[in-house]
Amino acid sequence: MERQFDHAARLLRDAYRGESIAPLRAFLEPLDIDGAYAVQAINTRYWIDQGRRLVGRKIGATAKAVQRQFGIDQPDFGALFADMRIDDGGVLDPATVTQPRAEAEIAFLLGRDLADPDLSLDDVAAAIDGAMAAIEIVDSRITDWKITLSDTIADNGSSAFFILGTEVRSPIGLDLYSCGMVTEINGEIVSVGAGAACFDHPYKSVRWLARTLALNGEPLRAGDILLSGALGPMVALTPGDEVRTRIGGLGTCTFTYGA
Repeated sequence: MERQFDHAARLLRDAYRGESIAPLRAFLEPLDIDGAYAVQAINTRYWIDQGRRLVGRKIGATAKAVQRQFGIDQPDFGALFADMRIDDGGVLDPATVTQPRAEAEIAFLLGRDLADPDLSLDDVAAAIDGAMAAIEIVDSRITDWKITLSDTIADNGSSAFFILGTEVRSPIGLDLYSCGMVTEINGEIVSVGAGAACFDHPYKSVRWLARTLALNGEPLRAGDILLSGALGPMVALTPGDEVRTRIGGLGTCTFTYGA
Protein backbone atom coordinates (compact mmCIF):
# COMPACT_ATOMS: atom_id res chain seq x y z
CA MET A 1 0.00 0.00 0.00
CA GLU A 2 2.81 2.41 0.87
CA ARG A 3 4.35 1.79 -2.56
CA GLN A 4 0.99 2.64 -4.18
CA PHE A 5 0.84 5.92 -2.29
CA ASP A 6 4.42 6.80 -3.27
CA HIS A 7 3.57 6.14 -6.92
CA ALA A 8 0.43 8.30 -6.78
CA ALA A 9 2.39 11.10 -5.10
CA ARG A 10 5.08 11.00 -7.78
CA LEU A 11 2.49 11.14 -10.56
CA LEU A 12 0.95 14.24 -8.99
CA ARG A 13 4.34 15.93 -8.59
CA ASP A 14 5.24 15.20 -12.19
CA ALA A 15 1.91 16.69 -13.34
CA TYR A 16 3.05 20.10 -12.07
CA ARG A 17 5.70 20.06 -14.81
CA GLY A 18 3.70 18.62 -17.67
CA GLU A 19 0.36 17.19 -18.67
CA SER A 20 -2.52 16.56 -16.27
CA ILE A 21 -3.13 12.95 -15.31
CA ALA A 22 -6.03 10.52 -15.13
CA PRO A 23 -7.96 10.18 -11.86
CA LEU A 24 -6.11 8.14 -9.25
CA ARG A 25 -8.51 5.19 -9.39
CA ALA A 26 -5.69 2.63 -9.50
CA PHE A 27 -4.32 3.92 -6.19
CA LEU A 28 -7.26 5.34 -4.22
CA GLU A 29 -10.93 4.58 -3.84
CA PRO A 30 -13.11 7.69 -4.33
CA LEU A 31 -13.72 8.12 -0.58
CA ASP A 32 -10.40 6.81 0.74
CA ILE A 33 -9.76 9.89 2.87
CA ASP A 34 -6.94 8.37 4.96
CA GLY A 35 -5.13 7.14 1.85
CA ALA A 36 -5.54 10.49 0.12
CA TYR A 37 -4.08 12.40 3.06
CA ALA A 38 -1.21 9.90 3.14
CA VAL A 39 -0.43 10.78 -0.49
CA GLN A 40 -0.72 14.51 0.27
CA ALA A 41 1.63 14.12 3.26
CA ILE A 42 4.25 12.37 1.10
CA ASN A 43 4.34 15.33 -1.26
CA THR A 44 4.25 17.91 1.53
CA ARG A 45 7.31 16.30 3.11
CA TYR A 46 8.98 16.04 -0.30
CA TRP A 47 8.48 19.73 -1.05
CA ILE A 48 9.68 20.82 2.37
CA ASP A 49 12.79 18.68 1.89
CA GLN A 50 13.27 20.47 -1.46
CA GLY A 51 13.31 23.83 0.34
CA ARG A 52 9.75 25.04 0.02
CA ARG A 53 8.48 26.88 3.13
CA LEU A 54 5.13 25.92 4.66
CA VAL A 55 3.22 29.09 5.61
CA GLY A 56 -0.28 27.82 6.39
CA ARG A 57 -3.23 25.76 5.23
CA LYS A 58 -6.19 25.98 2.89
CA ILE A 59 -9.60 24.56 3.71
CA GLY A 60 -11.77 23.18 0.93
CA ALA A 61 -15.17 21.55 0.46
CA THR A 62 -16.73 23.95 2.96
CA ALA A 63 -19.92 24.49 0.93
CA LYS A 64 -22.83 22.17 1.67
CA ALA A 65 -23.43 21.65 -2.06
CA VAL A 66 -19.85 20.47 -2.56
CA GLN A 67 -20.11 18.12 0.40
CA ARG A 68 -23.30 16.62 -1.01
CA GLN A 69 -21.53 16.17 -4.35
CA PHE A 70 -18.75 14.16 -2.69
CA GLY A 71 -21.01 12.37 -0.20
CA ILE A 72 -19.24 13.80 2.86
CA ASP A 73 -20.14 15.93 5.88
CA GLN A 74 -16.85 17.74 6.53
CA PRO A 75 -14.30 19.90 4.70
CA ASP A 76 -10.80 18.93 3.58
CA PHE A 77 -7.45 20.72 3.73
CA GLY A 78 -4.18 21.26 1.90
CA ALA A 79 -0.82 22.96 2.46
CA LEU A 80 0.11 26.54 1.59
CA PHE A 81 3.71 27.26 0.64
CA ALA A 82 5.38 30.66 0.46
CA ASP A 83 5.98 30.35 -3.28
CA MET A 84 2.23 29.92 -3.88
CA ARG A 85 1.55 33.54 -2.91
CA ILE A 86 0.98 36.20 -5.57
CA ASP A 87 1.00 39.86 -4.55
CA ASP A 88 -2.29 41.73 -4.48
CA GLY A 89 -2.62 43.24 -7.94
CA GLY A 90 -0.06 40.80 -9.32
CA VAL A 91 -0.01 38.44 -12.28
CA LEU A 92 -0.71 34.72 -12.49
CA ASP A 93 1.60 33.24 -15.12
CA PRO A 94 -0.42 30.96 -17.47
CA ALA A 95 2.63 28.71 -17.79
CA THR A 96 2.31 27.73 -14.11
CA VAL A 97 -1.24 26.34 -14.29
CA THR A 98 -3.25 24.03 -16.54
CA GLN A 99 -6.97 24.49 -15.82
CA PRO A 100 -7.19 27.26 -13.20
CA ARG A 101 -10.26 28.55 -11.43
CA ALA A 102 -10.63 31.32 -8.87
CA GLU A 103 -12.66 31.44 -5.69
CA ALA A 104 -13.12 34.23 -3.17
CA GLU A 105 -12.33 33.50 0.46
CA ILE A 106 -11.67 35.11 3.83
CA ALA A 107 -8.07 34.64 4.96
CA PHE A 108 -6.90 34.74 8.55
CA LEU A 109 -3.51 35.32 10.15
CA LEU A 110 -3.06 33.42 13.41
CA GLY A 111 -1.58 35.25 16.37
CA ARG A 112 -1.26 32.21 18.62
CA ASP A 113 -1.11 28.44 18.42
CA LEU A 114 -4.30 26.36 18.24
CA ALA A 115 -3.13 23.10 19.78
CA ASP A 116 -6.21 22.13 21.83
CA PRO A 117 -8.63 19.86 19.92
CA ASP A 118 -11.45 20.92 22.26
CA LEU A 119 -11.29 24.61 21.36
CA SER A 120 -14.42 26.76 21.04
CA LEU A 121 -15.35 29.36 18.45
CA ASP A 122 -14.35 32.01 21.01
CA ASP A 123 -10.92 30.38 21.20
CA VAL A 124 -10.66 30.59 17.41
CA ALA A 125 -11.65 34.25 17.36
CA ALA A 126 -9.17 35.10 20.12
CA ALA A 127 -6.33 33.42 18.22
CA ILE A 128 -6.84 35.43 15.02
CA ASP A 129 -4.72 38.56 14.60
CA GLY A 130 -6.04 39.67 11.23
CA ALA A 131 -8.61 38.99 8.53
CA MET A 132 -8.45 39.93 4.87
CA ALA A 133 -10.06 39.37 1.50
CA ALA A 134 -8.38 36.59 -0.45
CA ILE A 135 -8.56 34.70 -3.72
CA GLU A 136 -7.45 31.11 -4.08
CA ILE A 137 -6.38 29.85 -7.48
CA VAL A 138 -7.41 26.21 -7.62
CA ASP A 139 -6.01 23.99 -10.34
CA SER A 140 -6.50 20.25 -10.49
CA ARG A 141 -3.70 18.07 -11.77
CA ILE A 142 -6.48 15.65 -12.75
CA THR A 143 -7.58 15.97 -16.38
CA ASP A 144 -10.80 17.96 -16.96
CA TRP A 145 -11.42 18.28 -13.21
CA LYS A 146 -12.88 14.75 -13.17
CA ILE A 147 -12.12 14.43 -9.48
CA THR A 148 -13.36 12.40 -6.56
CA LEU A 149 -12.79 13.46 -2.96
CA SER A 150 -9.65 11.33 -2.74
CA ASP A 151 -8.28 12.92 -5.93
CA THR A 152 -8.59 16.45 -4.61
CA ILE A 153 -7.22 15.66 -1.15
CA ALA A 154 -4.23 13.79 -2.57
CA ASP A 155 -3.67 16.72 -4.96
CA ASN A 156 -3.12 19.15 -2.07
CA GLY A 157 -6.75 20.20 -2.06
CA SER A 158 -6.52 21.13 -5.76
CA SER A 159 -4.63 24.23 -4.70
CA ALA A 160 -2.19 26.24 -6.82
CA PHE A 161 -1.76 29.89 -5.76
CA PHE A 162 -3.34 32.50 -3.51
CA ILE A 163 -3.63 36.27 -3.25
CA LEU A 164 -4.18 38.19 -0.01
CA GLY A 165 -5.68 41.65 0.11
CA THR A 166 -3.44 44.34 1.58
CA GLU A 167 -6.13 45.61 3.96
CA VAL A 168 -5.63 43.52 7.09
CA ARG A 169 -8.50 44.04 9.53
CA SER A 170 -8.90 43.16 13.18
CA PRO A 171 -11.63 40.51 13.45
CA ILE A 172 -13.14 42.35 16.40
CA GLY A 173 -16.55 43.70 15.39
CA LEU A 174 -16.52 42.18 11.91
CA ASP A 175 -19.66 40.43 10.69
CA LEU A 176 -18.11 37.43 8.99
CA TYR A 177 -21.41 35.55 8.84
CA SER A 178 -23.54 37.87 6.69
CA CYS A 179 -20.76 39.83 4.96
CA GLY A 180 -21.29 39.84 1.23
CA MET A 181 -18.83 38.85 -1.50
CA VAL A 182 -18.75 39.91 -5.15
CA THR A 183 -16.18 38.70 -7.67
CA GLU A 184 -15.81 40.41 -11.04
CA ILE A 185 -13.87 39.41 -14.13
CA ASN A 186 -13.13 42.28 -16.49
CA GLY A 187 -15.74 44.34 -14.65
CA GLU A 188 -18.54 41.77 -15.00
CA ILE A 189 -20.02 40.06 -11.92
CA VAL A 190 -19.28 36.32 -12.07
CA SER A 191 -19.74 35.11 -8.49
CA VAL A 192 -21.59 36.31 -5.40
CA GLY A 193 -21.82 34.87 -1.92
CA ALA A 194 -21.56 35.47 1.81
CA GLY A 195 -19.59 34.42 4.85
CA ALA A 196 -22.28 31.95 5.88
CA ALA A 197 -21.58 29.89 2.73
CA CYS A 198 -18.28 28.82 4.30
CA PHE A 199 -19.25 25.92 6.60
CA ASP A 200 -21.98 28.14 8.13
CA HIS A 201 -19.28 30.56 9.38
CA PRO A 202 -15.57 30.96 8.56
CA TYR A 203 -14.68 30.47 12.23
CA LYS A 204 -16.35 27.05 12.16
CA SER A 205 -14.18 26.14 9.21
CA VAL A 206 -11.04 27.17 11.10
CA ARG A 207 -12.17 25.31 14.22
CA TRP A 208 -12.67 22.13 12.17
CA LEU A 209 -9.15 22.44 10.76
CA ALA A 210 -7.58 23.26 14.14
CA ARG A 211 -9.24 20.25 15.76
CA THR A 212 -8.28 17.93 12.90
CA LEU A 213 -4.63 18.97 12.86
CA ALA A 214 -4.31 18.98 16.67
CA LEU A 215 -5.59 15.40 16.78
CA ASN A 216 -3.03 14.54 14.08
CA GLY A 217 -0.21 16.05 16.16
CA GLU A 218 0.33 18.90 13.67
CA PRO A 219 -1.40 21.88 15.31
CA LEU A 220 -1.83 25.27 13.70
CA ARG A 221 0.85 27.72 14.82
CA ALA A 222 1.12 31.46 15.36
CA GLY A 223 1.91 33.13 12.05
CA ASP A 224 0.03 30.61 9.94
CA ILE A 225 -2.03 31.89 7.01
CA LEU A 226 -5.41 30.20 6.71
CA LEU A 227 -7.70 30.25 3.68
CA SER A 228 -11.03 29.44 5.30
CA GLY A 229 -13.03 28.30 2.25
CA ALA A 230 -15.03 29.60 -0.67
CA LEU A 231 -17.79 32.19 -0.18
CA GLY A 232 -19.36 31.52 -3.58
CA PRO A 233 -18.97 29.53 -6.79
CA MET A 234 -15.51 29.22 -8.32
CA VAL A 235 -15.00 30.64 -11.80
CA ALA A 236 -12.87 29.44 -14.71
CA LEU A 237 -10.13 31.72 -16.01
CA THR A 238 -9.07 32.81 -19.50
CA PRO A 239 -5.69 34.46 -20.20
CA GLY A 240 -6.05 38.22 -19.99
CA ASP A 241 -8.75 38.14 -17.30
CA GLU A 242 -8.61 40.81 -14.61
CA VAL A 243 -10.14 39.40 -11.42
CA ARG A 244 -11.34 41.48 -8.48
CA THR A 245 -13.03 40.30 -5.28
CA ARG A 246 -14.81 42.56 -2.80
CA ILE A 247 -15.83 41.31 0.66
CA GLY A 248 -17.90 43.43 3.02
CA GLY A 249 -15.77 44.84 5.84
CA LEU A 250 -12.54 43.44 4.39
CA GLY A 251 -11.93 45.36 1.18
CA THR A 252 -10.66 44.06 -2.14
CA CYS A 253 -8.21 41.61 -3.65
CA THR A 254 -7.13 41.52 -7.31
CA PHE A 255 -4.93 39.76 -9.85
CA THR A 256 -4.54 39.40 -13.59
CA TYR A 257 -4.30 36.05 -15.34
CA GLY A 258 -1.48 36.67 -17.80
CA ALA A 259 -0.10 39.99 -18.99
